[in-house]
Amino acid sequence: MYAIVDIETTGGHANANGITEIAICIHDGVQVVKRYDTLVNPQRDIPVYIRALTGITNEMVADAPLFKDVAHEIFQLLDGKIFVAHNVNFDYSFVRYHLAQAGYELHCNKLCTVRLGRKIMPGFPSYSLGKLCSQLGIINISRHRAAGDAEATAKLFTMLLAADADKHIGKALKQNSKEQVLPANLPKQYIEQLPCTPGVYYFHDSKGKVIYVGKAKNLKKRVCSHFTGNNAGRQRQDFMKNIYSISHQVCGTELIAFVLEAVEIKRLWPQYNRSLKRFEQGYALYDYIDQRGYVRLAVDKHRKHQMPLYTCNSMLEGYNLLNQLIDTFGLCPKLCFIQKNNAECNGIHKEACACCGGMTADDYNSRVNLAIESLNQALPTFAVRDEGRTIDEHSCILIEKGRFYGMGYISHYFRTDDIQQLKSHLTPYPGNDYIRNIVSGYAARFPERKLVFAGA
Repeated sequence: MYAIVDIETTGGHANANGITEIAICIHDGVQVVKRYDTLVNPQRDIPVYIRALTGITNEMVADAPLFKDVAHEIFQLLDGKIFVAHNVNFDYSFVRYHLAQAGYELHCNKLCTVRLGRKIMPGFPSYSLGKLCSQLGIINISRHRAAGDAEATAKLFTMLLAADADKHIGKALKQNSKEQVLPANLPKQYIEQLPCTPGVYYFHDSKGKVIYVGKAKNLKKRVCSHFTGNNAGRQRQDFMKNIYSISHQVCGTELIAFVLEAVEIKRLWPQYNRSLKRFEQGYALYDYIDQRGYVRLAVDKHRKHQMPLYTCNSMLEGYNLLNQLIDTFGLCPKLCFIQKNNAECNGIHKEACACCGGMTADDYNSRVNLAIESLNQALPTFAVRDEGRTIDEHSCILIEKGRFYGMGYISHYFRTDDIQQLKSHLTPYPGNDYIRNIVSGYAARFPERKLVFAGA
């Protein structure tokens, strides 16, 4: 038995919106044998644009039952049936959420008439309910009302059952089928083509634009995990309905996938990515020449278009580093903005300090240059050589003087002791401390895969 469902709501996601109308057609595989529909008081205002679309007003639902008052009857109709709807994940998420709020746990197999329509009746320019019904000659006398749309969906479903020569409906109901959990607009072929290897995947919208980038140790398993569960939040519902296709890049290791994901999120700035967009290094150590010709060091907020000597997570970390350079190389605290008052310089050469003209710019700058050189030498240069995409290659990530340089794939026979030759075989990428930290952490855990370049 099938329960063909349509609902009208106050908005697009269940946990912040109510149901204003619900209709259910019980279908025995041949015809509709029972019908149910009711208006529902959503206990909130119906937005103007929804009133205009559906014709359901606040006055119409004022005396209608609350959902909790009809929840038992709705649950009895749905329990044990196959839940069918046009874009089923939307209707199912709403009904399941509000039944749960009333104390009922709904667990049904689902069928989506959008997905089934594309498989059983291919070739139509649109699979929206209104246009599909028009193309098939199904008359809907009450469009955008639950009873009218449920009845139209029932007629469509009857036609799909009759035309299903290749048994797509049966295949979709099999326990190991992904059909009932996939987004309505995503053909199953995109899941079937995914390999079970590390990589980066891209979700695209109807225009082909990337709306989400993710990384995976197992591409197929990770992508499928996005479509499990029934989160009723707005972000998930919008996300699901906007996924039309998937592309991917195979990576040799999960580490390469981590790095590529970070690079691609910065490059593409996808709509539904959040975490790595927010990652920005907060502070950095800079050098510049003042009007008197003295090279000055300063810790400041990280600026995107300036090349820092060193980046750090906090102002305190930057000041600690700068104080070490001041003590080791006899730099002036005032010229490094550590001492900001007008008192006498408290540097180790205060009797002849640069801040009071007791040391020439050339002499002072030579000390600063030694400090910068020591900082560069302290920053590590190394590569991580690991598994490749095939047995004939290795993956390689290069960190040069503490900064992520790039990555790529090299043959088993490639000599990695020449850093300049190695760089010519890698693709440079913009980096940040997030990438540097995950590569450095990986190299620390697997020292046998780390290649250090002496004197680089």
